[in-house]
Amino acid sequence: MSYTVVIPARYGASRLPGKPLRLIAGRTLVEHAWRLARESGAERVIVATDDERVATVAREFGAEVCITGTQHASGTDRIAEVARVVGLADDHIVVNLQCDEPQMPAALLDQVARAIAEDAEVSIATLCAPIREAAELFDPNVVKVVVNARGHALYFSRAPIPWARDAFARAPGVMPEGDAAYLRHIGLYAYRAGFLQEFVGWTPCMLERTEALEQLRALWHGRVIRVEVAHVRPGPGIDTEEDLTALRVAVEGSGPAG
Repeated sequence: MSYTVVIPARYGASRLPGKPLRLIAGRTLVEHAWRLARESGAERVIVATDDERVATVAREFGAEVCITGTQHASGTDRIAEVARVVGLADDHIVVNLQCDEPQMPAALLDQVARAIAEDAEVSIATLCAPIREAAELFDPNVVKVVVNARGHALYFSRAPIPWARDAFARAPGVMPEGDAAYLRHIGLYAYRAGFLQEFVGWTPCMLERTEALEQLRALWHGRVIRVEVAHVRPGPGIDTEEDLTALRVAVEGSGPAG
């Protein structure tokens, strides 16, 4: 299996400006992501950015860098440009690793790439993990996914799905017992390069705009998304200053500036 990892690294993140260059244990987030990608089975790892500050730092630690346009609304748009610019074949597998996932195990990159490689019907492969706590289930920042008997996504939502009608009527806000299996979506994706070009040509659909979940665009157009339970659970991602501080404390024992 041959695949390429692309790490979209936009400097101007709204909730955490300069995110790719923020430090944990003396290394930038983008370097942490690049190093873990290099531990995977990927044949190539590319940092994709629209900012020369990120590009300069990435080149200094040895990364291949692709400078992209500034107009992209999402990491997927940025990755699609990279696939075009570097000339990836339509059937080549591309894994999207966000630079704000410094504790994503390299084994999961291999897992998600293998999941799409083994099923020609699949347009996107991604991962999930069981939800065991009510706080996770009812948190709108935790994306939930429901799959069918073949492991293909039926729907992604910020709401608790499936909705346990009777259990929630008896005990609102309590994790139900019984048959309901709740799954948290893990934001690691694999695509084929040709599909990426199709995907970015579609306008965001009503479901995507409502839930603010880009993967719903593929389901809207009838494409298959394979969802596998992650072999190991990744550490937390970094979206806010508080997330960054918490991870610094966990890794370093303190929260220095940077």
